[in-house]
Amino acid sequence: QVQLVESGGGLVQSGGSLRLSCAASGSIFSINAMGWYRQAPGKQRELVAIITKGGSTTYQESVKGRFTISRDNAKNTVYLQMNSLKSEDTAVYYCNAKAITGFKDDWGQGTQVTVSS
Repeated sequence: QVQLVESGGGLVQSGGSLRLSCAASGSIFSINAMGWYRQAPGKQRELVAIITKGGSTTYQESVKGRFTISRDNAKNTVYLQMNSLKSEDTAVYYCNAKAITGFKDDWGQGTQVTVSS
């Protein structure tokens, strides 16, 4: 399995920026893609952004132009740069490792992001 450790969450004012990090360890070879998800109270967990093994990125419509997902393969780390934060971005953000066939997907513990007005 892959172990994921998120960091970088916190409190930020609307319009501000925050960068989340997700460090992966373990069965790195089994990772096909890495993504960031978020879940606000009373809402379903939703995809925020994903970056594939080939480097392609996908974003939730509401964060396009504001968030950027990137990776540092040498450090086995994925980042989520969040700019122009809005109150609706408030949620627990989870890192996810999507596995290749035969391996389970893994999740980090989550990091709280709170955007104040």
